[in-house]
Amino acid sequence: MRVAEDRLRFIRPQEPELVLEPPVSDEWLHEIKYDGFRTQVILDWAGARAFTRTGIDWSKRYWPVVAAAEKLPAKSFILDGEVIAPEPDGRPNFHALHSRLTWNAELLAFVAFDILHMDGEDLRARPAIERKAILWGLVKPADGIIQYSEHVVGGGAEFYQAIDRMGLEGMVSKRASSPYRGGKSDAWVKTKCWEVGDFEILGIKREPGKPTAALMAREGKYAGAAAIALTRQAQERLWKRVQQGAPPSAPKAVAGPTVAWLKPGLKAKVQYLRGEPKLRHASVKEIKGE
Repeated sequence: MRVAEDRLRFIRPQEPELVLEPPVSDEWLHEIKYDGFRTQVILDWAGARAFTRTGIDWSKRYWPVVAAAEKLPAKSFILDGEVIAPEPDGRPNFHALHSRLTWNAELLAFVAFDILHMDGEDLRARPAIERKAILWGLVKPADGIIQYSEHVVGGGAEFYQAIDRMGLEGMVSKRASSPYRGGKSDAWVKTKCWEVGDFEILGIKREPGKPTAALMAREGKYAGAAAIALTRQAQERLWKRVQQGAPPSAPKAVAGPTVAWLKPGLKAKVQYLRGEPKLRHASVKEIKGE
């Protein structure tokens, strides 16, 4: 009696480190950072499966992706990519992901950007640029549910400017010669684009040895903190607005003796990274309504 081979197993994904400027040398290839759910698609002798970033089996939720994977011309593979909710122009719409998962999963897409195994060969030791070529050979023409993450080699600054003009979240850069290693790695880096917007200042948090931070809210909801460099004049103006006790929208998680709550109505223009649930690497550019 022939014993079936072991099934391919989920592999810990490689994660990019956040940087504030993209690498510019020709040693790097650059891709769009797709705003979706990181997903690993595995095909072996028993069929295809799809896993979340942490290894949870979401095959039933991603059934159209799984069905499409089983039609690709290989006996086995492990693909790394992102499940997105694409708009007609191809842009990912993160806010539409949950509703499509529930009601219209056939409108999802899986954007493949790496391949770790194929037909019995472990490809992780191969250079990233070679893995991309193997991946393209598997998924082309990549115009259906399974798509291909296009890349450019070199020209990181120009690529960043282009995706910023398009209003995309950011980019991921990978050393073209690098192998695939699970976990955080400086061989992959992500550069996010910036947004500037108006926020209400709830309070000022001052802790020894740390930059002064403004606690911000938008549309009545706590949005995070932004670094603020205060001149003496600005400090005096802010302290005039300090009140006893916290405003109704004050976040309990950051309340404490290091926070000076302000009277409502003071706003600030804040620069922050695009596509984050809370303010990240944010800084106050201008105080308004003083």
